[in-house]
Amino acid sequence: MPLVQIKGVGGYLTLDQKKEMIAKVTDAVLSVEGEGLRDVTWVTIEDVQPGAWGVGGKPVTDDDLRRLAGR
Repeated sequence: MPLVQIKGVGGYLTLDQKKEMIAKVTDAVLSVEGEGLRDVTWVTIEDVQPGAWGVGGKPVTDDDLRRLAGR
């Protein structure tokens, strides 16, 4: 049973974006492990509170990510 756990800054991805990520990650895993495991492939997305995620010694927020992504 494949399990993929994804963590990211909360408030950045919409529900639709999370659905798309889950579908695409599932497809990527199954392209290696085999389509027969689709019904037992788990993908979880955990939102980390903005500011509780740090990179390079500085906290990162959802606004920081939007700025980096050009959105």
